[in-house]
Amino acid sequence: MVGEANPTVRRRELGFLLRQLRVDRGLSLDEAAEGLMFSPTKLSRLETGRSGASQRDIRDLCQFYQVDPAECQRLMTLAREGKQRGWWQGYALPYATYVGLEDEAVSISEYKSDIVSGLLQVEDYARAILQAVEPPLDNATIELQVEARIRRQALLTKDKGPRFHCILDEGALRRPVGGPAVMRAQLERIIDRAGLGKVTFQLIPLGLGAHPGLESNFIILDFETPMVNDVVYVEGLVGNIYLEDVSDLGRYKHIFSRLHSIALSPEESVSLVKQITGTYKDT
Repeated sequence: MVGEANPTVRRRELGFLLRQLRVDRGLSLDEAAEGLMFSPTKLSRLETGRSGASQRDIRDLCQFYQVDPAECQRLMTLAREGKQRGWWQGYALPYATYVGLEDEAVSISEYKSDIVSGLLQVEDYARAILQAVEPPLDNATIELQVEARIRRQALLTKDKGPRFHCILDEGALRRPVGGPAVMRAQLERIIDRAGLGKVTFQLIPLGLGAHPGLESNFIILDFETPMVNDVVYVEGLVGNIYLEDVSDLGRYKHIFSRLHSIALSPEESVSLVKQITGTYKDT
């Protein structure tokens, strides 16, 4: 969790520094890769944090870039921490990279149009969502993923956890995932979490009609360290995409700002959640 060595983020910090070393020496990716006897793909993956670096990789890079001993030791430490296992890696999650980034973000801004945010889900709601996945997951995998999803939620109650701003389309609360009893528990959880100081919860009412986020689900992660770029995580059936380009970040931050401005206020949102809770009655 926050405060521990985070392998996902350490790899990105290391990648930032490696790229800076190359750029400062006026070398292209291909030129540096040739001099290092690396493939351009390998060097690119190291510079973007998508691959961990071995101690030998760092030794070769430090020699090639003529890095002083103190800086080389810093790079070695980041490489070593980047090889450690985060708590989430024991769950074989298809979005493990995201969880590693989420774990060290200082701010999480999430928009969901179809289901409740994973950071707000109760176990039975999460289980019902996973049971509907295609191709089907076996029970053991479902239970592991439910456990991981609940464990992630500790971020919301940690003293040094991130600020969390969740904007949800009202339609997600009208869909009876798991049945009335599950939905009542789920909506009660939202009401409870909306009362936390670091949580801002807003609903976009159905009556608003079309809006800029209607066809998307996305999460914006902000980081304190300048060595780790802010990230937009976009979910979809074709796969999950990580966007770090300045123009992409600006676009999604603008859309989130628009959604914030047209959504109900936090107080109005909680009031509407309470109303919807009353519609879920045992039959």
